[in-house]
Amino acid sequence: MTPFIAEIIGTGFLILLGGGVVANVVLTGTKGNNSGWIVITTAWALGVFVGVVIAGPYSGAHLNPAVTLAMWIAGNLGPGEVASYILAQFIGAMSGAFLVWLIYKDHFKATADSGAKQAVFCTAPAIRNLPVNLISEVVGTFVLLFAVFYFTDATLNNTSDAAIPIGLGSLGAIPVAFVVWVIGLALGGTTGYAINPARDLGPRIVHALLPINNKAPFDLGYAWVPVIGPLLGASLAALAFLWLGR
Repeated sequence: MTPFIAEIIGTGFLILLGGGVVANVVLTGTKGNNSGWIVITTAWALGVFVGVVIAGPYSGAHLNPAVTLAMWIAGNLGPGEVASYILAQFIGAMSGAFLVWLIYKDHFKATADSGAKQAVFCTAPAIRNLPVNLISEVVGTFVLLFAVFYFTDATLNNTSDAAIPIGLGSLGAIPVAFVVWVIGLALGGTTGYAINPARDLGPRIVHALLPINNKAPFDLGYAWVPVIGPLLGASLAALAFLWLGR
């Protein structure tokens, strides 16, 4: 296991579970059909938890080019690592999206709504207004990264009242899952809260390449929003953190 492999696997699990829940909710004939937004946001949060549990010890579990960019701006990552991480994230996201299609292949065939099928892979605005859609992605990603920068380790005071950091193991992945969950519940209704360029663009490309009947168009006119928005939001969060300090 290396940071590169960890980012591939962690991001792959994230998209497998996140895209999987969307498929379960929106595709025709599934057990979870029409089970709603709370199911989608909960599973995406738990997908983040699984991805962070796997990749955290090896790469820090960025799973997101916006996170990688923010960590580089904050001085926690070198330029070479940035390229490696982002490549791994796109490989993982595209692999996870392909597996979702493979698992739900019969349900894709049974679904007539092209938009519902594309929603398994990528986001789309509830109301198309590009400036406002961009703001939604910027703010959602800002919340994610700003919170991540202020995560602290659990500590235990010894007899001299010195705080000793203690590891929480896999439980340390819970805070980021909670942050992603609340972003989805509170801010995700406008654009579907991509907050991750690899999560949206990678599977969007996979959707364009797969043999899916009655396929929705790539929508280049919107596809840049869930890429640029998260990168802007992450950059602003990193700059705010550097300005304010811990």
